Amino acid sequence: MPTNSQVPLKILTFGAGAIGTYIGGSLALQGNQVVFLERPGVAQAIRARGMKLALGEKTHTIPDPHVVGSLEEALENGPFEIGIFALKSYHTKTMLEDLFPHKEKIPPLLCLQNGVENEVTLGRGLGHDRIIPGTVTSAIGRIEAGNIRLEKNRGMGIAGGYPLSQRLLRACNQANLNAERYAQPAAMKWSKLLTNLLANASSAILDMSPAEIFAHPGLHRLEVRQLREALAVMRAQNLRPVNLPGTPVKLLAWGVRFLPPRLSQPLLQKAVGSGRGGKMPSFHIDLHSGRGRSEVDYLNGAVVRFGEKLGVPTPVNQALNETLLGLTKGEMPIETFARQPEKLVSLVG
Repeated sequence: MPTNSQVPLKILTFGAGAIGTYIGGSLALQGNQVVFLERPGVAQAIRARGMKLALGEKTHTIPDPHVVGSLEEALENGPFEIGIFALKSYHTKTMLEDLFPHKEKIPPLLCLQNGVENEVTLGRGLGHDRIIPGTVTSAIGRIEAGNIRLEKNRGMGIAGGYPLSQRLLRACNQANLNAERYAQPAAMKWSKLLTNLLANASSAILDMSPAEIFAHPGLHRLEVRQLREALAVMRAQNLRPVNLPGTPVKLLAWGVRFLPPRLSQPLLQKAVGSGRGGKMPSFHIDLHSGRGRSEVDYLNGAVVRFGEKLGVPTPVNQALNETLLGLTKGEMPIETFARQPEKLVSLVG
């Protein structure tokens, strides 16, 4: 008789975007029962064409994915043992409002979102012991909803110490997701935040690629300063950077803190190049798509908020956050800083 850890999981995946499709789809390919929750029109389209995961040299197809268009319909297929929560951070509060009336039916959530505040927000509404922090470092390209390509296979992190942690780790590794256990969830999440900050806000504001950002001496210094601020906020919380799957964050942090610009510049160029290749960062994609939303306040803004509580100055993160929020909300023309690096450098001071 199989042990409980060998029995397939019953999973509710929130969204069929890049991460949701990759994690949920990979688990489904290994025989786990996965229900995907999407907007009604998107759910119908995915059901019609199926789900595709290009993983390495092989493309896997799920011809009849279980995708539903409402939370009520999803919960009719429960009870679920775990939820995969990988929505954009700016959707968290709205989704929580939808979940709260059904909180008794909502399973523990593996929170794979960027940022360091989503777990607290979800925990306040659903119970802190039912939110499992996690992170994904693999690079996933979204072709369309339910159709993704694995661009760089690094792995994912899952916080230890929760009743489901070990079973999740085993299931994810059976699905070739390269999952690792982390004893300090906050260190894991803050370490991921450091990598998310790299040439993200500045690229969006300036409409320049990460390679161009780090080729400019003034912008390189600006990037180093924003990372040093984030590291100072981490130290004020007694948190140290940890390496993430396929991502040497400790080396990045050491280089930012101690190396002179002539040595740290190639280190950061390599980190950004290996992380994103030629793809533009998420903040740039969001700003230039005209969505009117950005995760910058959940990354640079989080550094500012924690800095204020802990007495750590964060002027660079504050300037980047306020500037990109202003561009995103249409408070200033999107071309205000376009390809004008000196203008941004002088603004930050």
